[in-house]
Amino acid sequence: MKLSFRKRSSEDEIPYELLLLADPSREMVDDYIVRGDCYLAYEDGELVGQFVLIATHPRTLEIVNVAVRESRQGQGIGKALVFKAIETAREAGAAVLEIGTANSSFDQLRLYQKCGFRIVGVDAGFFVRHYPEPIWENGIRVLDMIRLRLDLHDIN
Repeated sequence: MKLSFRKRSSEDEIPYELLLLADPSREMVDDYIVRGDCYLAYEDGELVGQFVLIATHPRTLEIVNVAVRESRQGQGIGKALVFKAIETAREAGAAVLEIGTANSSFDQLRLYQKCGFRIVGVDAGFFVRHYPEPIWENGIRVLDMIRLRLDLHDIN
């Protein structure tokens, strides 16, 4: 797998088909896509994934959306996206990179921890407060956001 990455420009269409795989709320996506930078991943000219970084605090960035085209999941693209986000955050001078995921997102929790992130908290009721319709994943109601953090000074 040979991925190429580029930052989405204002001339590019917003890749909603990918963004909405990771976040079912168009309203939430529209809010953070204008506040952050979207990075697109291509393989052989095909858009296969993306991630969005936003600044949240001084020297802190957060991955607020990471998604892989459904037909390409399970091929290591998600891991490559997370590692590219880490590299991008370091190059931007961030000291900390954060990410959050649902209490029911077992694959994502495993991936983020394999990439070096540590669980630092739970935002209880996040998905109840911010999403009008109930969300279900893996047979579990999505209620809480699991917060993870990576200290960029701790990695080589």
